[in-house]
Amino acid sequence: MKKILASTLLCSSLLLAANSNYDYEITPMIGIVDSEGDMNLENQKAYGLSIGKYIDDVYFFDQIEIGFLNSTNTDYTDSGDTKVTRFFTNLIKEYQVTSKTSLYGLAGLGYEDYSNERFNNEDDAFGNYGIGLKYKISDSISLKTDIRHLISFEGNNSLLYTIGFGFAFGEKAKPTVEKEPMKEEEEEKMPLDDDQDGIYNRDDICPNTPRGIAVNNKGCEFDSDKDKLIDRLDKCPYSAPGAVVDKFGCDNVVNLDIQFDKDSATITNQYDNRLNEFATYLNKRPNLNANIEAHTDSDGTNEYNQILSQKRAQSTIKALGELDVDTTRLKAVGHGEDKPVASNETSEGKALNRRVEAVIIK
Repeated sequence: MKKILASTLLCSSLLLAANSNYDYEITPMIGIVDSEGDMNLENQKAYGLSIGKYIDDVYFFDQIEIGFLNSTNTDYTDSGDTKVTRFFTNLIKEYQVTSKTSLYGLAGLGYEDYSNERFNNEDDAFGNYGIGLKYKISDSISLKTDIRHLISFEGNNSLLYTIGFGFAFGEKAKPTVEKEPMKEEEEEKMPLDDDQDGIYNRDDICPNTPRGIAVNNKGCEFDSDKDKLIDRLDKCPYSAPGAVVDKFGCDNVVNLDIQFDKDSATITNQYDNRLNEFATYLNKRPNLNANIEAHTDSDGTNEYNQILSQKRAQSTIKALGELDVDTTRLKAVGHGEDKPVASNETSEGKALNRRVEAVIIK
């Protein structure tokens, strides 16, 4: 048996050493003591406790343990009985096999006390060595079993078989890694972000945004409805595309960007996208109404231009109705040539005046 234990300990030294994240381990255990030779003592049932301290600063061993084992009443082979109390101190080396399993070897000294000394079974010191298997159930709880060879100073031999649960405690603090101070040359090379919006100064075209405000990839605050008023100040952040807004960002007049041909109330296909945008806006806001106001240039008589502008407003309402807008929410208003936005002295100016706008009614 001694040869088997010694060879197993030698082979286990080829495995990786295991590390612990804890300072201590307490192990309640039960076991069987098989007394060999002429000790005339039946097998003893034992129970006890050990406390281990992990010792990282020691070169070879991982843990030092102290403990005790008490036996129940054990019969001598002829007559009488005894109890045995054993105290021990061991050095332990643990070797990791898998992420959950490890082997350990131990060696140390102890003392055994007999309540009834007979047949050379006397109080005596002993040396012991052994091997064990440890299975990690959780990070701090393990199932442990081992076999130990006890040799008293008088030469008595016993084999001790134990099983128990190890409870680790005193978790070690994780090591802190101190960053090296940044060199002055490196600090100078680091790009700056003065307003701390996540956009470096070199890419920030709005370098003074308030702290904590979301910005786009150019460092500027968002303007969701593109009315040139940032969302933070916009009380109407979803005004119609192309709307003329007041100082609060609320829409009033929406330029539909539709320009009619001369003497025509027909809306050509090139304005389909613009009509779709405005129809979508109205359909999402059923509480809004609008006056569709159309205009002409100064060519022709006032009476003719008044009628033509009314037709342009009506054709716009018809086109919006075909895009599922409720036309009862819309009113056609013709202004004729009375409200030009450009000079009627040039062909370009006249084209700009042949337009249609929506006045939002809330």
